[in-house]
Amino acid sequence: MKGFPTRQQVERIKEKYPPGTKIRMKSMSDPYAPIQSGIEWIVDFVDDIGTLHCNFENGRSLGVIVGEDSFSVIEPEEEQGMGLTMK
Repeated sequence: MKGFPTRQQVERIKEKYPPGTKIRMKSMSDPYAPIQSGIEWIVDFVDDIGTLHCNFENGRSLGVIVGEDSFSVIEPEEEQGMGLTMK
């Protein structure tokens, strides 16, 4: 994403990545503080310019930029088995 996102784009980012969303890093464009591919993290909050502020499993915290950094959402395991009961 070039330049700053619009207010509407930021709202969509906040809806798509609410606090607690678990993410896996694919690649990061930050040459000074890159995060390794495969590292997982939890979204802490999204700021007013759409940066995902997060806590990484390796103990670091850093802002991740949607459209610049590459990552994927990890679906919660709890949702995969909901509705099934054992008798």
